[in-house]
Amino acid sequence: MIYNEIGKTGMKVSNLGFGASSLGGVFHSIREEEGIEAVHTAVDNGINFIDVSPYYGHLKAETVLGKALKEIPHSKYFISTKVGRYGHNGVNTWDYSAKRAQESVYESMERLNVDYIDLINVHDIEFQGDMEGGLQLIVDETLPALVELREKGIVKHVGITDLQPENLKWVVEHAPEGTVESILNFCHYSLNDTLLADYLGFFEQHNVGVINASPFSMGLLSQRGAPAWHPAGKDLQEACAKAAKYCEEQGYPIDKLAIQFSTSLNPRIATTLFSSANPKNVLKNIQYVNEPMDEQLVKKVQEIIGDQMFVRWKNS
Repeated sequence: MIYNEIGKTGMKVSNLGFGASSLGGVFHSIREEEGIEAVHTAVDNGINFIDVSPYYGHLKAETVLGKALKEIPHSKYFISTKVGRYGHNGVNTWDYSAKRAQESVYESMERLNVDYIDLINVHDIEFQGDMEGGLQLIVDETLPALVELREKGIVKHVGITDLQPENLKWVVEHAPEGTVESILNFCHYSLNDTLLADYLGFFEQHNVGVINASPFSMGLLSQRGAPAWHPAGKDLQEACAKAAKYCEEQGYPIDKLAIQFSTSLNPRIATTLFSSANPKNVLKNIQYVNEPMDEQLVKKVQEIIGDQMFVRWKNS
């Protein structure tokens, strides 16, 4: 396992990180015991960065993860969670106010069985961008509330997350220097879209660490294929399915190539998050990352995806 520092935080994290969204049954139902075992398997095999959110499974992911973390010393992992996006009884809600952000941190600590949070993120900031106050509210209210907790030692570091890298850049530019210590962007450093690479220089200039997520582009780059709810257009889904079929014919699963590709830009991207509640899949992905990548197959896959490279979709 390779370890990289997230920006200037001092957090040296595994280049493959554990995304705990699957513990909330976000993609399909899980067995809780198996999910707990998946967390233990990840940590036992060198993964030391775990990312979650109260939104995932509408509190379930944090609750299951908290049960797993009870048995693991905090010195063995860095925990990252989020504020701003929530859900209850199947209904999604957003609240980026200072009061709710601070309340949410303490609630997450209780569910996670920790007495501090290593990295707290403002979750999916583009939703606030569509609401009254826009992204300026993140700068003026949400982030200062989290910085206040950072000064108290309740959280160690502060970050922001979004699908759209333009939003992340805007907030870093408009917040006081040093406020934002890391960004988390997903589906933009993967086989079908490397847009995030265009922003790395900017984030480095501002000492902001970069976390990449969803190397499989939420299922587009997998043997199983995109789920029915996937927001990508039909042409992109078909192009990725064609690429997956080609990889299968070569005896090289596209899942393997996808996760190898997304973790290949070290140390500029500190860690790439994947999510699985299956211990066997956790081990398989760790093994994939530790094997050399077929560069020629990458080129062929990107040729197959063709004019669907960099085709984007809106967050949902």
